[in-house]
Amino acid sequence: MTRDFTIITKSPEETINFGKDLAKKLTNRDIIALYGELGTGKTQIVKGICLGLGITEIVNSPTFIIVNEYTAPSQLNIFHFDLYRIRSEDEVINIGFDDYLKNRGIMLIEWPEHIERLLPEEAIKIHIAHTNECDTCRFIRLENKSA
Repeated sequence: MTRDFTIITKSPEETINFGKDLAKKLTNRDIIALYGELGTGKTQIVKGICLGLGITEIVNSPTFIIVNEYTAPSQLNIFHFDLYRIRSEDEVINIGFDDYLKNRGIMLIEWPEHIERLLPEEAIKIHIAHTNECDTCRFIRLENKSA
């Protein structure tokens, strides 16, 4: 995985393409924590990662069910969490979060700030925000402590 870096995307398609490019560098057991306000494009990055890993089914944020599971053609599992509606770390623990951490696969976590203490130190953090450049422009910063 690459070291920390920052980019600006100018459209949802470019944000998805960022995810596709990132997918090429991911390996089993990587954890991606996606930080950003509502509507900044966290799910677009997840869609790109899933596309880059060969997922052909529709990828939506699991806001009400908390986690969606996908299997890539390589048999790699992808676990997509949306923790927006989580009120406590106990809720995430009760759905078996520790088991997901131990499983083989890639974890993609939207709203990880709700469980910050539960995230492993090696989690790759992606911060995404609106920019003043244009309505669809996004500032994306990747932090990778394990690089």
